Amino acid sequence: MFFGIAVFPQKHVQDLVNSYRKRYDPHYSLIPPHITLREKFELPDEKVEDAVQRLEEIAKQNKPFTIQFHKVSHFYPTSHTIYLAIKDSKPLETLHNQISASLDPIPMPYDYIPHLTIGQKMSEEELHDVYGTLRLRQFELESKIDRFHLMYQLENGSWSIHQTFLLKK
Repeated sequence: MFFGIAVFPQKHVQDLVNSYRKRYDPHYSLIPPHITLREKFELPDEKVEDAVQRLEEIAKQNKPFTIQFHKVSHFYPTSHTIYLAIKDSKPLETLHNQISASLDPIPMPYDYIPHLTIGQKMSEEELHDVYGTLRLRQFELESKIDRFHLMYQLENGSWSIHQTFLLKK
């Protein structure tokens, strides 16, 4: 089964991002707006409980934090993805690094850059047009992060929460 690990921003941030994702993100209906902590990976059934225990330990070692989204950015030309950038991403990077060290390694073709996707899989022309418009907007959004989720992928490609881990330090 395929799993992933993510955090969800608060509803007011999700609502704003979804207003763009409806149009620019073909994965809009598959998962709510999220920040990926661990990319999609395969985990055999017999290893799920061990992974859950490891993630619970990581949650106990970290305290809730607030993140700020401050501008629109993109990954072009590597990927045709537009996203909301995070002002200080160190707490998310810490979680990502702890999770990566705790679970079996997976190939990572790119450096980890925490972000909240607005649009993806766009044509080059559309990407430049949308980015050109959105980069002129000021984004001053905050969201408290007090949990992360182990997600699993269903046969139709959508994602569902397997377990939630509260940050408790």
